[in-house]
Amino acid sequence: MTIHKEGYKSILIAAIIFAVINLLSFYFISYQLPWLSWLIFIVTLGLTLFIVSFFRIPARQLTRNEDQVICPADGKVVVIEEVIDEEYFKGKRLQVSIFMSPANVHVNRNPVSGEVVYSQYHKGKYLVAWNPKSSTENERHSVVIRYPKGEMLVKQIAGALAKRIVNYLTVGQKVEQGAELGFIKFGSRVDVLLPVGTKVNVQLNQVVQGGITVLATL
Repeated sequence: MTIHKEGYKSILIAAIIFAVINLLSFYFISYQLPWLSWLIFIVTLGLTLFIVSFFRIPARQLTRNEDQVICPADGKVVVIEEVIDEEYFKGKRLQVSIFMSPANVHVNRNPVSGEVVYSQYHKGKYLVAWNPKSSTENERHSVVIRYPKGEMLVKQIAGALAKRIVNYLTVGQKVEQGAELGFIKFGSRVDVLLPVGTKVNVQLNQVVQGGITVLATL
């Protein structure tokens, strides 16, 4: 397991806060209330380790198959439905949405190999990620990857807690399946918009792993 580069600053800040709180605690409290100092230490250590876990990248054997769409994120499948995409396709698409909890791995990966033909950041609200309106009203970043059999839109969506979306793709860039697409700090949601009629290999409420679970068959 490694730590993602997006976490360096956050982890450093958390470590400094942890050190300051516990230095003050042991200096001013430990003599009279040692149990309270230890309680503060345990709680703040747990919170610090939890923040570190947000930015973990576990070692994985990634799935690669040009005839399959691989899950772009860890989490739980919360939507499988046909929608009207007004942003890029201007028509019907099959949407599969993955909800990322704060406990999930937060790196996002390319579901297919191809060329980036669209990349757009949108300001917006911070509704809870499972709200159906979050796909179109929340802060989000959309990219479209053109692959041999068509085009696919991947949308990173901010939520009530996740207010920092990072996207690494630019128009004209060639991308590989499983490579890093971006990062969403502290959870949220990723939508994949597929051609109507695509065979979906996951079910509602299924727990999936980014870069490993097969989302759909092209």
